[in-house]
Amino acid sequence: MTTKELINTEIEKLSEDELKKVYGMVRSLAESKASKPKPSFMSRLKRIQIETPEDFAANLDLYVSGEKRVE
Repeated sequence: MTTKELINTEIEKLSEDELKKVYGMVRSLAESKASKPKPSFMSRLKRIQIETPEDFAANLDLYVSGEKRVE
């Protein structure tokens, strides 16, 4: 049984007042999802922070090959 079917089965057991509350929660969830734009891939990449030695970029090949190590 799918999640939607399980929800529908439980919804059938609710009173009209309970259904109004559920509807309010569903609307609230849908509105919050619609109002928050998904961050772009580049904006997520910009948030990544790493700690590296000062010469990491200049000596990337040495770090990748293992000749230099991050301590």
